[in-house]
Amino acid sequence: MGVGTSNFVIRWINFLTMLLAIAVIIFGVWMSTHHDSCRRSLTLPVLGLGAVIFVISIIGFLGALKSNSILLWIYLVMLCIILVAILVFTVLAFIITNNGSGHSVPGLRYKEYQLQDYSSWFLKQLNNTKNWNRLKSCLVKTDDCNNLPRKYKTIKQYESAKLTAIEAGCCRPPSVCGYPAVNASYYDLSFHPISSNKDCKLYKNSRATKCYNCDSCK
Repeated sequence: MGVGTSNFVIRWINFLTMLLAIAVIIFGVWMSTHHDSCRRSLTLPVLGLGAVIFVISIIGFLGALKSNSILLWIYLVMLCIILVAILVFTVLAFIITNNGSGHSVPGLRYKEYQLQDYSSWFLKQLNNTKNWNRLKSCLVKTDDCNNLPRKYKTIKQYESAKLTAIEAGCCRPPSVCGYPAVNASYYDLSFHPISSNKDCKLYKNSRATKCYNCDSCK
């Protein structure tokens, strides 16, 4: 492949990524117009991502268009930095969440999660009241828990379902509590829990409460 062909390919790839970056930025601006604080909280990260993609793309595009070796080297270095950052982030994410892969429960098709399985740094972030309240408010606004009765019409369907991590950890009490399920979103809390797990006392049938304050949800 000649230099001209390489520049042509780089030019078009970066032209397409510039269009993608513009779309991401427009999406970020659109999110900023929402009254929903959960969506608005993602505005800066989305805009930042779009801006980074745009800057890198335009440097690569101009470097290939003008056959400018300095711009192409800057473009290459920036790509390398991003790749290294992605690698570091992936490794750190694996280290932080490696032990939190969930625990199998006999008779259930899904896993339950325990907060103490995660790293101390991650625990500190989740146990920060301000951080968790912000995340919890977003969880409450989702329909994950509210949709359970519509997804599972009978107790048998519900108990044999393969629930998601949010449905298993935030929408129901931990199985060790032993609360009998009346339906997919309501448990008989008059039943004395058979476990000392504090999540058993934190769970409520209220849509706004559920198990959102539970360690299993965090």
